[in-house]
Amino acid sequence: MRLISGQFGGREVRSVSGPGYRPATSKVRQAVFSMLEARGVRWPGLRVLDLFAGTGSLALEALSRGAAFAAFVEKNRKAAAAIQGTLADLGLGPRRARVYASDLFALLKGPPEAPFDVVFIDPPYGQDLLLPALELALASGWIAPEAVVLAEVEARLALDPGAAHPALAPLADKLYGQTRILAWTNSAA
Repeated sequence: MRLISGQFGGREVRSVSGPGYRPATSKVRQAVFSMLEARGVRWPGLRVLDLFAGTGSLALEALSRGAAFAAFVEKNRKAAAAIQGTLADLGLGPRRARVYASDLFALLKGPPEAPFDVVFIDPPYGQDLLLPALELALASGWIAPEAVVLAEVEARLALDPGAAHPALAPLADKLYGQTRILAWTNSAA
């Protein structure tokens, strides 16, 4: 898999294989970034959080497009090491990125160093982890006011985007084959 655009466009992203790993295809990543940019997201200066990061391809793409900082949360140590390897390949050190090789729910219980402007969340399919992760991230201050939150979930997930959380205002709900992309803005002051 390769990054699509920006400073690192065409560069390879390391990945691991195994049950539950399904890196975002280039078609979905392109659609996600087109959707976000059409809604006013401008990457320079933004802090990006990638929850259930997997390969980290979404936050890596944001860094390639100029995001100031990205944090990756991935419980699987091999996947976290692959993200760290990609960051090293791209020459991105701790001032631009940090990998948390830990359980997302344990990490999100504490406050962040600073809240994030764009949050990607790609929970494992069929485990109903999206809403608990969103609730905890919002409650602990990981998601900045006016931040954009984008979730990549299974197409068949029964979820009304308007009922996900009172602080989240729906921006988009799109299907791409077996993938559903949901986007919100954090309307909490």
